[in-house]
Amino acid sequence: MTAYIVCTMKVHDPETYRKYTALTPQTLTRYGGRFLTRGDEVTTAEGEPFTERMVILEFPDRERAEAWYNDADYQSASEFRRASSKGRMIIQEGRDNDKNPDPKV
Repeated sequence: MTAYIVCTMKVHDPETYRKYTALTPQTLTRYGGRFLTRGDEVTTAEGEPFTERMVILEFPDRERAEAWYNDADYQSASEFRRASSKGRMIIQEGRDNDKNPDPKV
């Protein structure tokens, strides 16, 4: 089942953050990952204004998403992200039922 990683962060040191973004793409391809969005403009349709950077990644499954996150090369690159931003990364699996998915409330 397809898995997504949603990353949101506030970047306080763009120069150091660019070191992270330069290293990330080659780590994704090892696990079949791809960028769906990568820092593109976000519009708030409702609620509090969203002012962070957002990145959405897609992987063939949760196992490969988690393997990418735990990859030694990715973890080494992510030191630049941790030094230059504060944020979160979450993983969620998609579902095949797109007609009437159970809302899991």
